[in-house]
Formats: sequence, C-alpha cells, structure tokens
Amino acid sequence: MSALADDWRADLDEVDATLIDEYQSGFPVVERPFDVLGEVLGVSEDEALARVRSLREKGIFRRFGAVLNPPVIGSSTLAAVSAPEDRFEEVAEVINGYRQVNHNYRRDHEWNMWFVVTAASREKRDEILAEIEEQTGLTVLNLPMLTDYYIDLEFPVMNDDRFARESLSETAVNATRISEEATGNLSSLDAALLVEIQDGFPLSATPYRDVADAVDADVDDVLAAIQRLLDDGCIKRIGCIVNHVITGFDANCMVVWDVPDDELDVRGEAVGRLPYVTLCYHRPRRPEQDWQYSLFTMIHGREADAVDEKIDELAAEHLPFDHERLYSTETLKQTGAQYEELVGSEE
Repeated sequence: MSALADDWRADLDEVDATLIDEYQSGFPVVERPFDVLGEVLGVSEDEALARVRSLREKGIFRRFGAVLNPPVIGSSTLAAVSAPEDRFEEVAEVINGYRQVNHNYRRDHEWNMWFVVTAASREKRDEILAEIEEQTGLTVLNLPMLTDYYIDLEFPVMNDDRFARESLSETAVNATRISEEATGNLSSLDAALLVEIQDGFPLSATPYRDVADAVDADVDDVLAAIQRLLDDGCIKRIGCIVNHVITGFDANCMVVWDVPDDELDVRGEAVGRLPYVTLCYHRPRRPEQDWQYSLFTMIHGREADAVDEKIDELAAEHLPFDHERLYSTETLKQTGAQYEELVGSEE
C-alpha cells in the first residue's frame, strides 16, 4: 500500500502537522491538557480537542493516550515456531487464542510465525509457551529481551522521508537491562490505572478526570500516579499514537545479527543512535535450536528498497557480522497487551 499516493495530507494544515509530528509524546499531564495544548498551538481548547478527534477519525492517529511498557510491568518475550504450511492457520488459531499474545506475524523465514507473550510473571509466561508446545506439537523459540538499547516508534511523518527519521542525524540512546522477573512494583491505584488506560484515554477536555472517575480516585492522585509511572518507565510516553501504515511507513524488516558477546553493548548503543533504526535490542542465543543471533534491529520505511539500502549500510559500516532479514508478510494478530493479565491474579 502507498499511503502517500492517497495524499493523506491534502486537507491538513500547520496546526494538524504540529499535532502529528510533535505530540506523539510529551502530552501535558494536567487536568485540562487540551487547554495547555491550545495555548501552544494558538487555538482554543475546544479546537485543539476537535483536531485530535478529527485526526483519530481519519485514521491518522490510532489512539490518544499512553504507550505502556510491558517488559517493565510484567514478563514479556518474543517467541517463534516453525509452522508447517498445511497447518499454518491451525497453529495461528491456537496461539492467537491466548489473551496474553498481543502480536503475531508471519515472517519469511524457517521460523515463520513470530509472536509476543506478555504475562504478570515469568512463570505464567513460560506456562503459556509450554501449553503452546503441547497443543501444537511444535518447539517454541523463546527469546526474551535482555537489553533495550533503543525502542521508539515515535518519528515525524509529515514529510517525504523514505525511511523513519531520514532527516535526523542521531537519536539518544538509553540502554536498559530488562529483568525477566519484572513486576513493576505497582500500587493498587497503579494497577487500576494501567487497566483503565490500556486502550487509550477518553477524548474529552478532562481525560485524566474521566479516568479518575472510572477508577474511583481523586484526580490529583491520578495525575501524580501517571507521572510516577512515566518516571519509572512503566509508561513510555503519552501523546497521539500515529498509524504508521496509513502515513506510508508500511515497509519494515526485522534483522537479526550474530554479534560477538563482548561487543554487544558497544555495537548495540552505536546502532541505537542511528536515526533510521527504530528498534535495537539484545535477545539470547539458542544454539541448541540453531539460533545464533543476539542483536535485533528494525527499520521502518515507506519504500522497501530504501529499507534494504539502510540494512546494507548497517552491515557494511556498523555490524559486519552474519545476519538474516526476516520480512513480515502477514499480520496474524495485533492488539495491546492485556493489562488485566499483567496486574491481576491470573487465575
């Protein structure tokens, strides 16, 4: 699909452009955020709210609210199976049947079905993987994230860039070790908030007050809790979540690299600073399953050829190691993580 060919920007003005490119994060955590936003944009509170609603209705924004961070809140892993073609749909149905599976993609590789499992504990996560193995008769490749070098799908789209952040020179890296035993140390209010906001904030003049009413809490306590969850990394950002497919960034590739262990951090941080790399993280090798790759990168673009060019550049100038390109060929499931499963008892 070529969203650019559809001229999705035709009816948008500078105010819309600012909302789209500059408010994917950093949305005000105050009782009347659209009032603050309107002052910055030079429009009224009502118009600022109406603009966001309109962009959501057009599909340019997927939603308005928080991007949550499952590996910090609970235990998450990327997993894969090698599904026979004649059983592919059957295997996908089994895997997608778990509420804790929030993403599942077909990729052009021997390991052809890749999915994410996020649960409240490592034990529950691994229990689900074991059940999938039992029900499908297939071995699961279990690849939990060990280090987050750079993960950020926030990038400008009001442009003609061929790939994400083509016009930028560098991005900031904040390498973070990820514990498989993470629980987030959530209070009862924190847990209630994460469940309430997982699908987005209400599009009203007082979204935080609406959330406070929904969880039967004082709005000041909710504002403080949300700021704390941001500071602790349970919430990655708050803003208008862009639909990258609609805006033309529908070419992407996950590349896996066999980086020597003693070079992982240096290479990972250096590659994470490259503006066109949208995801960069360390996952374990599984030599017993013939999986020798330790560094994962992803590049998003509007043109497949441009994405391939950047992968070639990565291999030539930054990661001179064996690697494989795993192109996504079909979306089998794509939802937000189910936070009832992360913060509840998971009976």
